[in-house]
Amino acid sequence: MKKTVLTFGLISGAISAGLMLATMPFADKIASEKGSYILGYTAIVLSALLVFFGVRSFRENVSGGRLTFGRGFAVGILITLLSNLCYVATWEVLYFKFMPDFADKYAAHMIERAKSSGASQEKIEQATQEAKQFKVMYNKPAINIFYTFLEVFPVFLGVTLLSAAILRKKAANVAVS
Repeated sequence: MKKTVLTFGLISGAISAGLMLATMPFADKIASEKGSYILGYTAIVLSALLVFFGVRSFRENVSGGRLTFGRGFAVGILITLLSNLCYVATWEVLYFKFMPDFADKYAAHMIERAKSSGASQEKIEQATQEAKQFKVMYNKPAINIFYTFLEVFPVFLGVTLLSAAILRKKAANVAVS
């Protein structure tokens, strides 16, 4: 199991980290907020597909074609954790070393979005306070790590559950004569 988890977890982590690194220079140039979400989550789903392939590889190459839901889930969640660790580590390096102004830009975007939506002055002031709180909070490494992990983990968890359910396979009944 260790080899399968390491292989597929690191490949998945390399894909998610690589796609993050490849798209970050263009983050400000993406036309809409919706477009950036679509691009980001497409990259996450692509890397999460490695969970399925990892569980299937374990079933076929290690487990002799048999797989219980529990064992499939264990393999999938370990691949998930390793891949998510790579994703989070990449973001932490990017954020703290190369993009220290990200929280400022994001906070300004939050305020601008409130203003452009035609919100009342009270709502704009509330958005401004939330933006300030976000900046303070997001600059704490532990909270930053937590939020970054939560960004990708639900997608991977869903793929893990589906993979374990779809790929489970009982041993074939062998008739003895």
